[in-house]
Amino acid sequence: MLAIGAHFDDIELGCGGSLCKHANNGDAVTMYVATNSGFSGDAGSRDAGEARKEGEKAAEIIGAKLILGGHQTLFLEFCDEVNSQLVQIIHNHQIDTIYTHWNDDVHHDHAALAFSTLHAARHVPRLLMYRSNWYHSTAPFHKQYYVDITSVWKTKEKALRAHESEMRRTGEKWIEYFRAEARNCGAETGVEMAEAFQVVKWLEPNRP
Repeated sequence: MLAIGAHFDDIELGCGGSLCKHANNGDAVTMYVATNSGFSGDAGSRDAGEARKEGEKAAEIIGAKLILGGHQTLFLEFCDEVNSQLVQIIHNHQIDTIYTHWNDDVHHDHAALAFSTLHAARHVPRLLMYRSNWYHSTAPFHKQYYVDITSVWKTKEKALRAHESEMRRTGEKWIEYFRAEARNCGAETGVEMAEAFQVVKWLEPNRP
């Protein structure tokens, strides 16, 4: 299976627990991070080299293979270069399940990558979208598919904390928010903690 994220830590925030469960079940897990995640501005800064090392550590904690897109942060577009990278990854790794950004996310990089995924994954049988921030959009995020992550929350949090530069910049707020989200999603479904996804398509696989 493949998880797609614009920046280092997006995937861990949105579907890190689900990836941990895939890895624990013996599934081959691949993470594609589209940008180098370095930036500098009013919101602070992040060194691209440091972000990469943190991302490698987080992927190792999850048990995933990491693939880097190398695109510039905040300038990601729906374009042939990104689309071709995704198509090649899907083909080379025989991907049948994808987690990606919500296409109505207000972050430009997130939305652009979501549309690239919709294009590249048109023949992939299972496609789910996640949220990796709390910002409002003009469209609702529809929680349609839930994964119980109670048993792997600690691993998800450990992977998030591997992004030390972001932890220094933002403090505990992201972890606190997504811990609360996991508990709320768990309450909605009768478990302790869960991740929720909007379904693009889901073809139930054949089983013996």
